[in-house]
Amino acid sequence: MGRSGEGKESSATMVRMGNAGVSSNSSPSSSLNSSSIFHNYPLISALVAFALAQSIKFFTTWYKEKRWDPKQLIGSGGMPSSHSATVTALAIAVGFQDGFGSSLFAASMIFASIVMYDAFGVRLHAGKQAEVLNQIMYELPAEHPLAETRPLRELLGHTPTQVVAGAMLGFFIASIAGLLKQASAD
Repeated sequence: MGRSGEGKESSATMVRMGNAGVSSNSSPSSSLNSSSIFHNYPLISALVAFALAQSIKFFTTWYKEKRWDPKQLIGSGGMPSSHSATVTALAIAVGFQDGFGSSLFAASMIFASIVMYDAFGVRLHAGKQAEVLNQIMYELPAEHPLAETRPLRELLGHTPTQVVAGAMLGFFIASIAGLLKQASAD
């Protein structure tokens, strides 16, 4: 510390940052215990929303088609959108934890909006283009060099309904997790 008052300025900066920085007084073991990944409410909410959305797709396929399709556990596309569920759960959980007026919530909402727009915009249209290209390839004569090309994946994006369903699932998961977190704190 070269000048007097520099330590006070550093402490004030830490308070303004919402304790986002690491103070020199905290020990490494206390910071590991207080910020355990297993107590990270936004992360847990997002992961649960993703797992539940993918599980819904898996069991829906089994119910409709009477077959087990393990690809549904990790694949994209379908109802509900696991991308939308994940990013919505993350954003809502961040809002509940850090406040809906926080910069972190704003960044989370922008991130969620971009992901959801991409799911029903760019990725949906890429899937439709893949469908057309596959149809063209099926109509090629057998001697054509592209006739044996593996078909493109057609189920890439989501309809707006699938995106909204995923967002509602994410909101529900983050809300329930927030209530459980609050109940365990009381």
